[in-house]
Amino acid sequence: MTMMPKPKRDIHMARLFTKKVMVIELALLLSSRVVVASEREMTQEYSSCLERANGVTAEMINCILAETIRQDARLNENYKGLISKLSTERKNALAEAERAWIRFRDTNCGFYADPEGGSAARIAASECILNATAHRAKELQLLSKDR
Repeated sequence: MTMMPKPKRDIHMARLFTKKVMVIELALLLSSRVVVASEREMTQEYSSCLERANGVTAEMINCILAETIRQDARLNENYKGLISKLSTERKNALAEAERAWIRFRDTNCGFYADPEGGSAARIAASECILNATAHRAKELQLLSKDR
């Protein structure tokens, strides 16, 4: 058995540990996905799609992207409903807040897309965008109801 020099062995062990942690995190993520989806007002199509994906990364990402499109439409509908109830000054403030939120979402979720994170990082980044979009859609809906 050939031994690696200590620094290389340490790097190899650290990478192996990171991969194991990511696999465990992905397993936990998958096991809690359906319950969390209902709490975030995700569609039934999303839950069904994830079940059919059966843990296949490309299929899961397709499910996430399709739900992100649905949630983005929900966000836009809630945004239009809210902005229609506001004064010009408040409309400008909301538009500015929305632009800032988009920058934050994109920057924050971009961080999840670790180039060395493999498929788990791709799923995490996609889910970050989905979760942020769904949360913002709900937030705008609640703000509209208060008016």
